[in-house]
Amino acid sequence: YCNSTHIRGVAQPGSASGLGPEGREFESLRPDHFFYLSSANLTIMKAKIYKPSKTSMQSGLGKTKKWVFEFYKEKNKIEEPLMGWTGSVDTREQVKLLFDNLDDAIEYAKQNSISYELVMNKNKKYISKTYSDNFRFDRKDKWTH
Repeated sequence: YCNSTHIRGVAQPGSASGLGPEGREFESLRPDHFFYLSSANLTIMKAKIYKPSKTSMQSGLGKTKKWVFEFYKEKNKIEEPLMGWTGSVDTREQVKLLFDNLDDAIEYAKQNSISYELVMNKNKKYISKTYSDNFRFDRKDKWTH
């Protein structure tokens, strides 16, 4: 059993008495010091679960069958000043999980303690038209060509 506050050679967050009589407060950025994070620093992961709609560029229904689990954007994007590249500190917005059904996506969120919002699609009413409908006598719009 190793008490993590007495590890030699690694600066622990807190007060550094060697930097003066009053010490200097600092916070460790090492990933193995996660137990020092306060609840104020922790963010609650929020995600949305939805079924993608059909793209307007094609008439097919490809990539609309599976449910998508996606994290909301938590932090703003940053722009690198020299080249103008955009980046983000939050890597969760890159994650997109696909599920075969809605129940699996909800179960995943509950198992990992992720709050989620369910976004349901509005079903679009499809009106069947034929080419001859463009030339009907009782047409509501005027025929322009």
